[in-house]
Amino acid sequence: MKNRKKEHIDLAFDARIELLNADKRFYYEPLLSAHPTKSLPEFEFAGKKMRLPIWVSSMTGGTKKAGDINRNLARASKEFGMGMALGSCRVLLEDDSHFEDFNLRPILGDDVPFYANLGIAQLEELLEQKATDKINNLIEKLDADGIIIHINPLQEAFQPEGDIFKKSPLDTLKEFLQIFNGRVIVKEVGQGMGPESLKELLSLPLEAIEFGALGGTNFTLLELMRHNSNVSEYEKFASIGHSAYEMTKIINDLVENGLDNKCKQLIISGGITDILDGYFLQQNSKIPAVIGMGSALLKVSMNEYEELETFLKQTEKSYKLAKAFLKPKKL
Repeated sequence: MKNRKKEHIDLAFDARIELLNADKRFYYEPLLSAHPTKSLPEFEFAGKKMRLPIWVSSMTGGTKKAGDINRNLARASKEFGMGMALGSCRVLLEDDSHFEDFNLRPILGDDVPFYANLGIAQLEELLEQKATDKINNLIEKLDADGIIIHINPLQEAFQPEGDIFKKSPLDTLKEFLQIFNGRVIVKEVGQGMGPESLKELLSLPLEAIEFGALGGTNFTLLELMRHNSNVSEYEKFASIGHSAYEMTKIINDLVENGLDNKCKQLIISGGITDILDGYFLQQNSKIPAVIGMGSALLKVSMNEYEELETFLKQTEKSYKLAKAFLKPKKL
């Protein structure tokens, strides 16, 4: 106890928060709860059960390093009761040489929501070829719960080897949904979506919309960085988009104004660097939502599993404390 009191004295002058740095998003209510000690309760999401409302946003695959990262994330998803999405599974449409990098169901177990992932360009091509049975085969082979379709026109436009869309992504999605009976999630890849796109998606029978909002990993910028030539004329395109805050507000406004919403859930991702960012938007959402994390998890999943486990233990504790003592203000 003496050491603790001495540390209090030594640190007192440094342990100050300037009012300008205060987090104004929450009411802090210290009287209304005991410290949370119980496990988080299970809830249904995307066809299975979750406990910690964190969604492992689509990462990567097709290399040994990517396979190791995916296996760490799968192990963590099982331990903490999270949901998980794969990175693009396009390579698996060609052959099974990288299958083990994506074969995570044996690690995840049966209860964790787990989704395969393809780009809208691949979906357009498969529809044109009348080969969408390949998607069913992919889902069955991976024992996945459904498919994520990522929408990425700017990424493809600036990717040196990018695909060209012949149709609007909306037309492609509508055509696919007419013939596909499984669960479908639609996401962007780092720039989010505006009100007209969100309104159209909400009217479709989707399992979820994932934001992929501006503020996280931006795949348009990533592709521009891959160019060897000067692409300065294009650089401002990477700064265009919508934040997770803005997208949550847009969707809330659409729902409150009587939109006939057919989408079941949201995955709030893009620029979510800590649990309070996600918790604030999740609690404000008018549609059931979980918190998507990509680069924050990627960073700690590259090394030993214990580093990822420690990060998620801290994340889980933070979420429990937020639920107990923080009341989010309205957007």
